[in-house]
Amino acid sequence: MKSRPSVQDCAHHAHHSVVQPNKGALLKRLNRIEGQVRGVAKMVEEDRYCVDVVTQIAAIQSALDSLAMRLLENHTKGCVRAAIKSGDGEAAVDELMSVVKRFGR
Repeated sequence: MKSRPSVQDCAHHAHHSVVQPNKGALLKRLNRIEGQVRGVAKMVEEDRYCVDVVTQIAAIQSALDSLAMRLLENHTKGCVRAAIKSGDGEAAVDELMSVVKRFGR
């Protein structure tokens, strides 16, 4: 079993003051997505037209995919880059590829 890089080994997690780059923007996106999900729940509650509901769900999926890609980019530029520089890149790259494969489904 391959070891997973620890949070402490990750470049952008190494300092408590900067845990996640662009944290404010990420949280703003998450809040927007949360509002969209609440809106879909209300649409279902109100028996809105199914195609409209599905259209909103597709928009939420797209927003989540975009957010995940941003996080993956941060991880690659921070954690993976740091692991490679320190000679521990094998596990970090394996983990990265595992995550990327999940998006290909």
